[in-house]
Amino acid sequence: MKKYTFLKIGVIYSLLFFLPINIIASNFILNHDGLIDPRAISKIEEIGTESKNKLGVNIYVYAKQSLGLVEKMPTKEKIDFIKNYEATLLKDLIKPYVLLTMAVEDTHVNLIISSSLKQVVDKNEILNDYVVPLLASKDKNSTYAKASASILNGYAAISDTIAKSKNIKLESSIGSSGKVTGTIWRVFMYTLIVVGLLFYIYAVLKRKK
Repeated sequence: MKKYTFLKIGVIYSLLFFLPINIIASNFILNHDGLIDPRAISKIEEIGTESKNKLGVNIYVYAKQSLGLVEKMPTKEKIDFIKNYEATLLKDLIKPYVLLTMAVEDTHVNLIISSSLKQVVDKNEILNDYVVPLLASKDKNSTYAKASASILNGYAAISDTIAKSKNIKLESSIGSSGKVTGTIWRVFMYTLIVVGLLFYIYAVLKRKK
């Protein structure tokens, strides 16, 4: 799993290697706290601009080290705090939109989708297949690298999903390889569960003998 995750992040950054690093400002990244690599910012700007022009959709990113949650805050209060925090971000967004939010220290990721796109973009699919596997991977990549790669991976998946629904090909697409990591992640987790059950059954049978 570590090998494939490391490889996936490497693939994403190899796609960005030859992009100019002087395009730092973005119309689609509302905040990133230095979590997103300059080349990833450039790629997001490219994808975002094409998505806006061809698909008529605005895809935004809001990433923070932390949202400022109080330590040991009760779960319900934490959820309410995050909801209110994210609600303030939506006021200035241009519809139709999709907003990918992330707070690394708070272990929070979310996808907020405007009403007209909710039947097109599957929140759970994007997060579980494209964002979380890279972000939660246990490997030698830094939090910076994993956050940057997962945001770009999720962002590209959102644009590709909407483009597919409209039967439009985006020139800025990074392809469908991003889903590989999610698939590997699920297989890995299912394998752990099955192996755990087998060990448990073996231990029970051995005890009975």
